[in-house]
Amino acid sequence: MRKILLLSFFSLLLIQCTSVKEHNEHLNDLIPESDLKEDVDFTYQKLQRLQPKLYWYISKKELDFKFDSLKSTITKPMTSYEFYKKLSPVVSSIRQGHLIVSPSVKILSKSEQEAIKELGAGPFSQFEFEILNDKMYVTKNRSDDEAIQTGAEVISINDQKTSELIHEYYTLFASDGYNKTFKRKRVSKMFSTFYTNENGPQNSLKYVFKQSDSLYTTSIKRKAAPKKEGNGALMKVVGHEAKINFLTSKDKKTYGYNENTKMNNRDLKFIEKDNSIALLKISHFALGKPSRFYEESFMKMQQYKTKTLIIDLRNNPGGSLKEIEILYSYLSDASYAFTDPFQVVSKTALIEKTPFSKAPLFAKFFITPFYAPYMYLNVHKNEDGDYYIPNSASKRKPINKNAFRGKIYVMINGGTFSASSIISSNLKGSKRATFVGEETGGAYNGTVAGIMPTVKLPNSDIKITIGLMVVAPSYKTALEGRGIFPDKEIIPTPADFKSSKDLELSWILEDIKKNPIIFSENQNSEDITLK
Repeated sequence: MRKILLLSFFSLLLIQCTSVKEHNEHLNDLIPESDLKEDVDFTYQKLQRLQPKLYWYISKKELDFKFDSLKSTITKPMTSYEFYKKLSPVVSSIRQGHLIVSPSVKILSKSEQEAIKELGAGPFSQFEFEILNDKMYVTKNRSDDEAIQTGAEVISINDQKTSELIHEYYTLFASDGYNKTFKRKRVSKMFSTFYTNENGPQNSLKYVFKQSDSLYTTSIKRKAAPKKEGNGALMKVVGHEAKINFLTSKDKKTYGYNENTKMNNRDLKFIEKDNSIALLKISHFALGKPSRFYEESFMKMQQYKTKTLIIDLRNNPGGSLKEIEILYSYLSDASYAFTDPFQVVSKTALIEKTPFSKAPLFAKFFITPFYAPYMYLNVHKNEDGDYYIPNSASKRKPINKNAFRGKIYVMINGGTFSASSIISSNLKGSKRATFVGEETGGAYNGTVAGIMPTVKLPNSDIKITIGLMVVAPSYKTALEGRGIFPDKEIIPTPADFKSSKDLELSWILEDIKKNPIIFSENQNSEDITLK
């Protein structure tokens, strides 16, 4: 039996290695026109079968025309990547941020990955960028070239104008609806990914920067990372005293420690010595044990009689619906239903593409017989003619016994997307929080996400991630296709990139000084007053 298992393992490994080699060898092959047109039809058929509210932001007539026009422009064979650049703008016209078209790119072998890792940080990852008015600026410089100033504008990369690259990348993906901030934030963060998809990994890049009214040209090469010793450290806050401790496995789970970024996904600290102001930063609603973290955090705020809670959701791309519902139970001031029932295309949409598509064969064998009938029986057709599946988040619930009673501020921007926008919608709609920053990247009225399988096109090997459920918050707005707007809008300028000052947090702290909160001894919600 052991020999059979070992033989099976090495056979699978050999098949995988062979398929990767074959994939890379044929990556730039020209694909016949007929095959490309077949992939166009395949894409639209899959979207019509799986994507709910396909015509939320575009009419069927207009989308039909776009797919027909795309086919008419395919007049000669082309590579998979060339086809990707033509298909992506059409799919993006549906205006759903979770609907993602991914190109077929070179797959690196394990030895190639190790070789690149050994060379160190690439010429992109040595910087952090921010895009503003279609121009890209340096917000952090980790390279060895100290002449590059924070706030410098990136004019070109390898003799390609940055502005032209930005405009091209904007066409390759969608935001939710007519949002004005998401694309800028996503390209700021993923510029290197878009560039690498087309040009491959780079060991050196020629940059031209504009700074101090002059141009500065330099070549940035890979930079070996310094060796680290010991385990990561975690900042724990007890009252106003910060203590550094080595991470335990419990800490990592509680704080959602991210092994890649070496940072916690969720953190709580107290800004004032009297613990009256708490700052809750959530980078991603994922990883770890969020229920334990929120239980401990809100109990601590109650013990310290914290008056004001600042929640930082800037650049939070979303994550678990369950986690944001848990968090909302501590923030709401009344019983609530967190979302609407999930809308789907049909009774079979959740069966055709299941969450177990990539699961091992034995898992599919045992789970699918139970999953399929469960989903089919639970999906029902409503009076409006659409199909829905109930979920626990749509049922009314009481608030948590340790729910926060004080004033809440939420910091948002174009990187506030998906789940972080859903919780923001409910906080905004219930008038529970004051929002500071810029319009969220996610739409106020919800998004198409939930279960998100990946469909592979048969001829071009392009992959499309499709959301199967409409996830809509309980609160809605009359303005369709836009995000949550801040009560106090703060948009940085190029000059602000040179400063390390947190503009949103600074404004909030100043506003707290102008409008202090007074608690009575028993600290009930009705006892909170503003001076």
